[in-house]
Amino acid sequence: MTLRANWSYPTAVKFGAGRIAELAEQCQAIGLKKPLLVTDKALASLPITLAALDRLEAAGLGRACFSQVDPNPNETNMEAGIAAYKAGGHDGVICFGGGSALDLGKMIALMHDQTMSVWDLEDIGDWWTRADASKIAPIVAVPTTAGTGSEVGRAGVLTNSVTHKKKIIFHPKLLPAVTICDPELTVGMPKFITAGTGMDALAHCLEAYCSPFYHPMSQGIALEGMRLVFENLPKVYANPNDLEARAHMMAAAAMGAVAFQKGLGAIHSLSHPVGAVYNTHHGTTNAVVMPMVLDFNRATIEEKIIRAAAYLGIEGDFDGFRSKIMELRSTLAIPENLSAMGVEAARLDELTGMALEDPSCGGNPVEMTRENTRALFEACL
Repeated sequence: MTLRANWSYPTAVKFGAGRIAELAEQCQAIGLKKPLLVTDKALASLPITLAALDRLEAAGLGRACFSQVDPNPNETNMEAGIAAYKAGGHDGVICFGGGSALDLGKMIALMHDQTMSVWDLEDIGDWWTRADASKIAPIVAVPTTAGTGSEVGRAGVLTNSVTHKKKIIFHPKLLPAVTICDPELTVGMPKFITAGTGMDALAHCLEAYCSPFYHPMSQGIALEGMRLVFENLPKVYANPNDLEARAHMMAAAAMGAVAFQKGLGAIHSLSHPVGAVYNTHHGTTNAVVMPMVLDFNRATIEEKIIRAAAYLGIEGDFDGFRSKIMELRSTLAIPENLSAMGVEAARLDELTGMALEDPSCGGNPVEMTRENTRALFEACL
């Protein structure tokens, strides 16, 4: 018997249309009396956010909101959030929004009373044990997009504003104590955000499925997550008010994040540096490089993709699966390549070095070297 692995699965999830009405109740259930709601600049003044703050205020939990969150949040955003958390005497964080708000809210909860640098808690080995777990604030997660799955994850992504490198910051207590998944909150997303976040969910499921590590539970979740995305992402893109399809996408996003503890790969290791340097939308960048990474990994993953295509009802084995990806990209108006997103050939050496430092590359089915990673970047231009 040689099979051995460490597994964990997510937190309590309150899933369904209208469940945002339970926000104050769920905060009180975990003992919060004065939470700080962390969201992004665009969401801060929208009706869904104001309604959430109304509910908190009506329940006697205050009305505090922090929204200085960049699309690729950095330590400067985190420090401003910590200052707001301390000034308000808060006792927990409500992460409200897309991946950026969820990730930054987690960082505020993690770092508001620690003594070390956030970079000392990067997801490397047992670095997470450096944190004082007793000083991590409780977290409630409320996603308003369907993509990152950060609402069921134990990490957050933070960009170093000096080096422009994205770092994954991990601690088991970053897993939200409770998550509210209300698909009604995703109805107002702009179409390009619906497309990009949905493709992020697909990338998580696809890379987890193709990862070489042993985790059959994640493997099955990733496969079903792909089915939900293929069937429902075109529906919500065409009709933003299709609430049932929105719910399926919200489930797929959480499933992708649960699955990718099995591993990610070159899609993410390329996307992270591009996003950090060019400030591109993460999920959209994933979608751009996805077919090129499939080609890069083909010799190793072809049998897995053939099995996936059969389950998903896609004809044509690997080529049919790739064509389905290209069809979906076309439907969603995804840019053709990285050049269309402003990426310059002159910076490929820099991007290659950053990609090789990204933890995701360690889960890629094909070993990523400087030579083949740069060639992959060239194929994506």
